[in-house]
Amino acid sequence: MDIDEQKIDRLLTRGVAMVYPTAEKLREVLMSGKRLRLYNGIDPTAPFMHIGHAMQLRKLREFQELGHEVIMLIGSFTAMIGDPTDKLATRKQLTKDDVLANAESYKQQASKFLRFDGENPAQLKFNDEWLGAMNFADVVDLASHFTVQQMMERDMFEKRLTEGKPIHLHEFFYPLMQGYDSVAMDVDLEVGGNDQTFNMLAGRTLLREMKQKEKFVLAISLLTNSEGKKMSKSEGGVVALTDAPEEMFGKLMAMDDGMILPYFRLATDVSDDEIAGIESSLSGGTNPRDVKMRLAETVVTMCHDAQKAGEAKEHFLQVFSRKEMPDEIAELALGGRTLTIVDVLVEAGFAPSKGEAKRLIEQGGVKIGSEIVSDVMMQVSPRTDEAILQKGKRFFVKLLP
Repeated sequence: MDIDEQKIDRLLTRGVAMVYPTAEKLREVLMSGKRLRLYNGIDPTAPFMHIGHAMQLRKLREFQELGHEVIMLIGSFTAMIGDPTDKLATRKQLTKDDVLANAESYKQQASKFLRFDGENPAQLKFNDEWLGAMNFADVVDLASHFTVQQMMERDMFEKRLTEGKPIHLHEFFYPLMQGYDSVAMDVDLEVGGNDQTFNMLAGRTLLREMKQKEKFVLAISLLTNSEGKKMSKSEGGVVALTDAPEEMFGKLMAMDDGMILPYFRLATDVSDDEIAGIESSLSGGTNPRDVKMRLAETVVTMCHDAQKAGEAKEHFLQVFSRKEMPDEIAELALGGRTLTIVDVLVEAGFAPSKGEAKRLIEQGGVKIGSEIVSDVMMQVSPRTDEAILQKGKRFFVKLLP
């Protein structure tokens, strides 16, 4: 085990919102040289992960580099239930096929941050292995460790009750299931977003009552926009790990100026001293656009590589700053088909899903030629001339017959 006091102190402070029971107790264990088993759970509710997930995976990497046993858990069962966290309406339930299709490339995406081979490799687990094997008696026994009052302490349940909105019984099961993950894997620590604190503490309760074992919980601060909304798959405004370098760069350049410093602190390895210098320069009148340029290049390098980050920067300067159309435009052949504009956006890679494609259109972010597309049911037919499909101000594709 690597007992590096400086690395341990950084691990416990950089981007960390809270440690349960206390950061001091976790620090004491880490300094003792004990090897911990820890995990982070990700529900595959979409085919991509995003920067919020990357923040948690990077924290796992810090533990991995110190020699601890790291597990990336795919919520292959819990995703079918749907996490009610922060939701003022019941989530749509997914089928097992939906979940497995979404999770297909998660290991590849996570490999940007975690090592799954070599020395001290991270493990990949799926929670349907144990949750799918439970019978009704097991679920009743699990539920006996919690009260309805405990479940109703969740803000979103209280709000729904006040507003007369339904709270479905299966939504109470989610924290039970996530909590049981900790028991099934017999972990010492769980890492997750600050919005998952209730669920992570449920695991702490179950481990204590079922195995008489204490579990640490390390809650990561969330990236939020100027309205206080988190960057998530359901809330929008998300930078996906599967985004092309140019798209990722453009999204970062388009974000609120107020997110620059939190992004540097939470989503990059830029040192605290450098960030203090960035903060000072912004206070001194430096154009936020120039600082965002550095941030975007840093994040794209982290998620792709330095060469692609440089190319994405040049693409942004050419298309957005200089108001030019790129020299080379990708092509999409319709092959004689007539498609809806929604399907074309998905095929062109301009949207990860039909829902996101519809949102782009509703927000006025799609053009064919010089015409803004407003009808999500618009039919795109093969034509003799070439048409340019444009998303936002930076992304173009030629539609060929």
